[in-house]
Amino acid sequence: MTLVRPRHVIAASAASRLAAADFRDIRVVVGFDGFVDAIIELVDRRDTMRQDDYHRLTTITAFAARAAAAAGKSANLEVVVKERRFGGNGPLMAGGLASLGMATSYIGCIAADGSGAEVDPLFVPFADRCRASGGRVLPVAPPAHTDAFEFLDGKIMFNNPAALYGVTWEQIERVVGAEVLEETIASAALIGVVNWTIMASVPDIWRGLRSILRKRGVSPRVFIDLSDPAKRTDGDITVAMADLKLFNANAPVTLGLNLSEAMRIDRVCDAGAFSGDGAHATGQAVALAAAKLRVCLELDTVVIHPREGAGAATAGAGPLWFDGPLVREPRLSTGAGDHFNAGFAFGQVCGLPLDECLATGCGVSGAYVRDAQSPSRDRLIAFLNQLPLAED
Repeated sequence: MTLVRPRHVIAASAASRLAAADFRDIRVVVGFDGFVDAIIELVDRRDTMRQDDYHRLTTITAFAARAAAAAGKSANLEVVVKERRFGGNGPLMAGGLASLGMATSYIGCIAADGSGAEVDPLFVPFADRCRASGGRVLPVAPPAHTDAFEFLDGKIMFNNPAALYGVTWEQIERVVGAEVLEETIASAALIGVVNWTIMASVPDIWRGLRSILRKRGVSPRVFIDLSDPAKRTDGDITVAMADLKLFNANAPVTLGLNLSEAMRIDRVCDAGAFSGDGAHATGQAVALAAAKLRVCLELDTVVIHPREGAGAATAGAGPLWFDGPLVREPRLSTGAGDHFNAGFAFGQVCGLPLDECLATGCGVSGAYVRDAQSPSRDRLIAFLNQLPLAED
């Protein structure tokens, strides 16, 4: 498996197509979670007791060693909350799509209180962004909370998802209104449903969405992100994959996975996607794994995005791999995968070929981790045009 076109040609072609794209009549909808994210650094040592005069623990390995050394004893690790911002897989993906200029509606847990009528203050900028794009914002319940510990080599996220446990399809219909919900879903060219791992009601949401699609006779693209199913049982995953196969009979489903998620799905489904030490698989091995998983799961598209880039396969294209613009010191890594999802799905809806969808996903994610904000279409185009020169 090799790329038919060089990396810089793919990136430049994607930039050119996106510059010419007219998607004023394309609507997308994403749901259904919502988190308030505390972005945190851990203090390694201090030179003085001034609040901002510290050296951070820069790697997960260093953090793990510090924690392991405390076994049988104790430890005191100082946290520095750099900021609090809106989060959750759904809002971050939707925010990325809205920033790109696509009319983006959001349905989910971003309410100020239990009534679902008003948006939580931290989500007001996100809601304004969606509305400015031409979409609507439909809060159904308050957000959950995440402590996101940032390191140069990744992040560790501690979730408190209690606020999401009681959200059901019936509640969504009641709070939003069945007619409004149906119209919002039926008019979309893309439906993004994320965070199956934490939201127990997602299988019911999938069934509710399928019912609307059948009733209205529409077949939009569907993007699914499981969101780190490490804590879910093999049986849960097996049932979820069967549900997605049913969903794919109504609409083309794209399953987005990071590398650890892909390896878990492979093991549970016995797809034979990885051989040997898959933990370090990149390039061709990842793209081939995407192709094997797609066939095994009987889905339209599978895309796998480790930190080094992304690989994907569809029924008619691939397996393909695209080298991403890896940055040594990201300004923000929390949300990078969600922005990859936004970019990849954006490329799909705009009708880009698979290799350019991969470039667009990597471009949106790459710009986001450098800028600590979702890129506009102009920023994405500029980033893609200089992608071969991006810091590696």
